[in-house]
Amino acid sequence: MENIETILNSIDDVVWGIPTIVLILATGLILTFAARGIQFTKFGRAFKSIFKKNEGAGELSGFAALCTALSATIGTGNIVGVATAIAAGGPGALFWMWLAAILGTATKFAECMLSIKYREIKEDGSVLGGPFYTIEKGMGKKWKWLAVLFAIFGTLAGLLGIGTMTQINGITSAANTAFDPNNTHIAFTLFGNEYTWATVISGIIVTICVALVVLGGLKRISKVAEKIVPAMAIIYVFLGLSIIIMNATKIPAAFTLIFKGAFGFQAIAGGAAGFVMKQVTEAMQKGIARGIFSNEAGLGSAPIAAAPVKTEEPVEQGLVNMTGTIIDTLIICTMTGLAIVIGGMEGGLWSNPQDLKGVALTAYSFNKVLGGDGHSVQFLLMMCLAFFAFTTILGWDYYSEKCLEYLSNGNMKLVKVFRWIYIIAVAIGPYFTVNAVFTIADIFNGLMAIPNCISLIALCGIVNKMTKEYFNKYPKL
Repeated sequence: MENIETILNSIDDVVWGIPTIVLILATGLILTFAARGIQFTKFGRAFKSIFKKNEGAGELSGFAALCTALSATIGTGNIVGVATAIAAGGPGALFWMWLAAILGTATKFAECMLSIKYREIKEDGSVLGGPFYTIEKGMGKKWKWLAVLFAIFGTLAGLLGIGTMTQINGITSAANTAFDPNNTHIAFTLFGNEYTWATVISGIIVTICVALVVLGGLKRISKVAEKIVPAMAIIYVFLGLSIIIMNATKIPAAFTLIFKGAFGFQAIAGGAAGFVMKQVTEAMQKGIARGIFSNEAGLGSAPIAAAPVKTEEPVEQGLVNMTGTIIDTLIICTMTGLAIVIGGMEGGLWSNPQDLKGVALTAYSFNKVLGGDGHSVQFLLMMCLAFFAFTTILGWDYYSEKCLEYLSNGNMKLVKVFRWIYIIAVAIGPYFTVNAVFTIADIFNGLMAIPNCISLIALCGIVNKMTKEYFNKYPKL
């Protein structure tokens, strides 16, 4: 297993090297200018647009599409991903998550808007859209190979990475932390790793629930997402606000650690100037990679959820979907990150997490910061993670199916077979290590982002034109 993880880490370092990081940040910066700073100038209007009644061709309301997209983004990335980023890159990783999110808001706006512009509405009323059509129709037929690459990476990302194994792994780890933290009830041993009954039973329950929803298709997925996502987000935000209020005096010190870590000042102060570049690179890599994992801006997934919206105004849904990045990273991930940084201030817990990984690190930090008996906080955290991750599994099944539908020219028999393979991937997910599943997810995320970002840069002129025309036509909501 160690050899496999070493190979995966080597691939991850190549995929998430400086060129990919520069490409993603440059895409966000270019689109910020192309969309005229929309994440700053139309922030309030975007949130108002969420609840506007949609009219036009399509299958979903704007709110349902946002919930479907959020169901895929608000997941283990917010709770486990932030913990792994800080554990690997230090508190500074949180700064790079913020920067990626601020620029990514413009990226999310543009990719969702273009997805609706270039979508296809079939004779039966169903809709197919996403970066594959944005590339093929927007850039031209000669770029179809790039669209095919995106669809292949999208299918594999859902099946082997962000959609299945990371999510179910997070759920079962949280269940194990809540019900059997000392690993006293071992069910079996596999490749030298022991698995408890809490892990096995929670994995079976989630797999069955996933099967019941996934086999029902898009409308069942969106209905579940509309109910679960808002409720769980409110509970988690309540926990996060409790941390901020109870530790208000420690917030400035936490931000100081975050900014020092982001630029290597901490290493300089400690007399380790030789490691500054390595520390900054590590913080950038893990922060941006986990930020993309969490909010998926630039990944090309949210546009697939936005495509079926009942609207004739692509810009309008772009506004709605860009709020997802704000909710996901700038609010929910920040709360997790602050809890971990504050919880580790005394002993620098994030820099020595040998015994605490993933959700265990987050749970420890929440317990330490909030106090109390610890059990109630752990249980609430487990419930939030379980429902967040569950809806992410559903959302990514939909994304993967749409990528496969594009690749197979609408062969729905193949899609139905894929659903069963997807369910099997969920079932085996708990039996991989946390580091391995997150590394696999990072690799496929990066591979998806590259063709998507190339197309967004190529079509930035279209983004500028459409945005300008829409706001001239509708200066007020």
